[in-house]
Amino acid sequence: MTDTRVTDTRVTDTRVTDTRPDTGTLTGLLRPHAGSFAALVTLQVIGAVAGLAPLLAVAEVGRTLLAPGPPDHAHAWTAVLAGVTGLLIRLLFTTASSGIGHLLDGQVQLAFRRRLAAHLGRVPIGWFSQRRTGELAKVVGEDVSAVHPFIAHTPGELVSAFVVPLVSLIYLFTIDWRLTLITLIPVLLAIALVPLMMTPARQREQRDFDTSMGRIAGSAVEFVQGIAVVKAFGGADRTHRTFLTATDAFADTFLRWARGLAPIAAAMQTALAPPFVLLAVLTGGTLLIADGGLPPADLLPFLLLGLGLTAPVAALGHGFDDLQTAWRATGRIKDVLAVDPLPEPACPTTAQGHRLELRNVHFGYDTGHTVLRGIDLTLEPGTTTAIVGPSGSGKSTLVQLLPRFFDPTHGSITLGGTDLRDLGSNQLYRTISFVFQDIRLLRASVTDNIALALPHAGHHQVTAAARLANIHDRILRLPRGYDTILDEETGLSRGEAQRIAIARALLADTPVLVLDEATAFADPHTEHAVRHALTTSRGDRTIVVIAHRQETITDADTVVLLENGTITEHGTPAELLNQNGRFAAFWRTHRGDDPR
Repeated sequence: MTDTRVTDTRVTDTRVTDTRPDTGTLTGLLRPHAGSFAALVTLQVIGAVAGLAPLLAVAEVGRTLLAPGPPDHAHAWTAVLAGVTGLLIRLLFTTASSGIGHLLDGQVQLAFRRRLAAHLGRVPIGWFSQRRTGELAKVVGEDVSAVHPFIAHTPGELVSAFVVPLVSLIYLFTIDWRLTLITLIPVLLAIALVPLMMTPARQREQRDFDTSMGRIAGSAVEFVQGIAVVKAFGGADRTHRTFLTATDAFADTFLRWARGLAPIAAAMQTALAPPFVLLAVLTGGTLLIADGGLPPADLLPFLLLGLGLTAPVAALGHGFDDLQTAWRATGRIKDVLAVDPLPEPACPTTAQGHRLELRNVHFGYDTGHTVLRGIDLTLEPGTTTAIVGPSGSGKSTLVQLLPRFFDPTHGSITLGGTDLRDLGSNQLYRTISFVFQDIRLLRASVTDNIALALPHAGHHQVTAAARLANIHDRILRLPRGYDTILDEETGLSRGEAQRIAIARALLADTPVLVLDEATAFADPHTEHAVRHALTTSRGDRTIVVIAHRQETITDADTVVLLENGTITEHGTPAELLNQNGRFAAFWRTHRGDDPR
């Protein structure tokens, strides 16, 4: 795959081999497991055919004993022996098939989750900010689990639905073709109703159903994750209404979906119900016997196998539902796997220094909406640059371009003279670290969370970083200190979680650090200690911070005022205040808004 990109200064041709698996179809996702599927189906076919032997044996014994004249005992005993043998074969082969099916299901789900995890590790980090947490969790969790019936159960049901009726029909045709056709009437009626379940209206209702389920999952996750903030700021009623709106929408969608399918499902169940099948067979058989065209003993096979014809077809209905569910689920899995990974250079280059330069940078999340326009900015080593501006001015978008959460749609960002797109991601994240307001801690020990970037860091290194982040004493008060597993029961505040993230960044000791108001939830003493640690722990570190507090701004070497996606003022805090321009007005407006 060749990716030719044009910046304002040069043309770079980066060739990256696309090693992603075939994700275009369900068969593409399941192709690596084709051998196991073949074994599963083969065993199921043998077991299904063998399972007919007892019914055929009963039918043959009945016909033999009820036929005029002396009964053929040899034929009857042969039928009994064949029935018992078939029953044993069915038991052995269906047990083996079920075992292989469940083992295969575990392998497929594991492979899907590993593939999703590996691919999600390669997509741009910014892609996650545009996705609802619940919807992505549904793909990795529920949608992967949805393949279970299709793999472990549906193959057997589908095989039975086709093989059992076929063998039964061949046998019944040898007895009487007319009554065979009559016996098929309920099955044909049920099959004729299947297309009604696949109309565009039914498919649209099913898509709406799936979308509503995703919205409920997303609303639930967001409500639970934000419950502390909701309670603190009195927005519980509004947030609860949002969740109730999602559930009400789901209820309406479910009712439309159920109303559309209920009449069709009821008609299919009626057609395949044993009383209806017996009525059709007895009516046709009675007419043929009364006409002298069918011996009474020959009615017995149709009564036995007629019911056997409908049972697999009824199971096919459930298998068809499972197949549709798995198909939709794998479609959503495929959509995630189809997300373009972050382009990696074929031959990564090395940055010479860590000066950051943005040249004529433009960026938009979509083609119709540009967020940043013509950004020119140089961030020197050893300096702190504060990005300020009103809400929606593009501050967060700008700082997310630095660790390459996204790539500019036009222009270039260089690190030590090297375009970020020419750096391998491993080198990039060894050079640039980041701490944002939205902190995500792993369900792991405090030590593992702090040492995420340096897994082999010693305990003294971890504790030194924690001390600099002013979180060491709080960690010691946890149940098991640095060995405490962080989860919902740990009871860390958002400010404490931010300080653990800051300790992580300090331990990583990268030349460039990007902060999005990373001390927004800290008390004044802690914020001062953290600011001091960030600026003194490494003298040549380049720090870029989205700032709102006056202390953070005044401590910066350079201030960049961003408005409507463009830099309107740029200089030291004192210079900009002396100019009495837009920054000075911004400063006066926000003087009384210090969150402390």
